[in-house]
Amino acid sequence: MKPVLVEFPERIETERLYIRPCRPGDGNVVHDAIEASRQELLKWLPFAQVSRPAEEVEAGIREAYAKFIMREDFRLNIYRKDGDAFVGSTGLHRIDWDVRKFEIGYWCDSRHQKNGYITETVETLTKFAFDHLAANRVEIRCDPNNTASRRIAEKLGFNLEGILRNNSLTADGTALRDTCIFAKVTEK
Repeated sequence: MKPVLVEFPERIETERLYIRPCRPGDGNVVHDAIEASRQELLKWLPFAQVSRPAEEVEAGIREAYAKFIMREDFRLNIYRKDGDAFVGSTGLHRIDWDVRKFEIGYWCDSRHQKNGYITETVETLTKFAFDHLAANRVEIRCDPNNTASRRIAEKLGFNLEGILRNNSLTADGTALRDTCIFAKVTEK
């Protein structure tokens, strides 16, 4: 089956949250969350290095939506069911449809941190990848110093398969950094 034909629901629900594809028109809410969370995101995410206008964030969302339609990348927004507040972003990235491999990425609006929302999201998205997308492998990659991201992977039973040494640049592009590779796989 061609990836473009893979079905994807309008929303994935957890006990407290719903996760849905980013869509045109989401730019302002995502922009507000990035701006409110910039200090927390700076250390880990390249997109947070400079303040961008809401229109540029909206353009990025529309590009992500096009990739979603083509099933090249699944960028997803996270919302609280109670009040529809935007909580953060997640997604299934670096997709390899032949292997059925996906990488989960995530960030949280700092105004919603310490509520377990990202752990709840990643747990549900991992299960979704295995159950609905027939994943053989789901990864989480993070900087070894990003203890919050590491804790999520460890808490959810992802195995640390290794640490790639000096394999990428820090979010600000000024130094080399390592990358932890956590994974869950199907049994052969």
